[in-house]
Amino acid sequence: MKAAVFHGVHNISIDDIQVPEPNDYDVLVKVKACGVCGTDLHIYEGAKGAADCKPPTVLGHEFSGIVERVGTKVTEFSPGDRVAVDPNNVCGECRYCLSGKAHFCSRMIGTGTTADGGFAEYCRVHRRQLTKIGDHLSFEEGAMAEPISCCLHGLDLTGVQTGDDVLIIGGGTIGQIMLRLCVAAGASRIAMLEPIAHKRELALKSGAVLAENPLAENTDSKLLKAFPFKFDRVIECVGSKATMENAIRFAGNASTVMLFGLTSPKCTIEVYPYTIFQREITLRSSYINPYTIGRAVSLLNSRKLTVRDMIMDVISLKDCLKVFTDASYRAQGKIMVRP
Repeated sequence: MKAAVFHGVHNISIDDIQVPEPNDYDVLVKVKACGVCGTDLHIYEGAKGAADCKPPTVLGHEFSGIVERVGTKVTEFSPGDRVAVDPNNVCGECRYCLSGKAHFCSRMIGTGTTADGGFAEYCRVHRRQLTKIGDHLSFEEGAMAEPISCCLHGLDLTGVQTGDDVLIIGGGTIGQIMLRLCVAAGASRIAMLEPIAHKRELALKSGAVLAENPLAENTDSKLLKAFPFKFDRVIECVGSKATMENAIRFAGNASTVMLFGLTSPKCTIEVYPYTIFQREITLRSSYINPYTIGRAVSLLNSRKLTVRDMIMDVISLKDCLKVFTDASYRAQGKIMVRP
């Protein structure tokens, strides 16, 4: 089968590799759509994502497909089932798994990071990683279950309440999902900072009352005029030093700042403890997607959350290298690969 294999920094190639055989509790999924994530780009550039990725590895962890074959012990799935994949396979036996913190599993297997992933015609996963998706969903929509599940965990920790004023920094796929989840959670007013015009327009269509270019000279004054008490919740979705420092700067009294964006391990930011004290700011972070993939699929299946307009392009596996090498192309929005 064909697969996009990571061989090292700035080195991904389309290779012919063997189709994996499912073990007793495994399922072989015929991949129908796989999203390109910021984590994939971090790995390509030599930075660490959520976990170390040792080459050669097939990347891709946001994917959906059709069950091709099942292991001898698998009874809940059958060939032909349409499924979304949770890339995180936990052991269920370590200290963290047994204490309800399975996303810190000491023997975690990450499909697309520590094990071969979805940028391939087929992928082998454990049965516990699968959730069925409705026939009315496209596979591209199904592949969005993974980023939605990560956002749900982040939003749970942020604690957005009915009537809150929320600032979202970054209007990429994650920022757009967060915006729609905040609307569903009952946030009163939502603002977004995003330099790309069509992403600001999408934010306004999705429920933001204000969407501004953070690089413009008058952005601060516009924000503070509309939100003189600043924000109850700030969700940073970029992962840069400047945006994380801005997240704290725009946080109001008794607020929560969610530092959701993924930085490089060596990134540092300036934090003034007195500011945190004076405004009673809570700083939070969010790590992957524990126990949320089912909720994500439920939102998609029920159409309570729509994501079609976030998908900017669908390309073939042979063309996926363009996403890694062309920054202006991937800046358009979510790119899906169809193996």
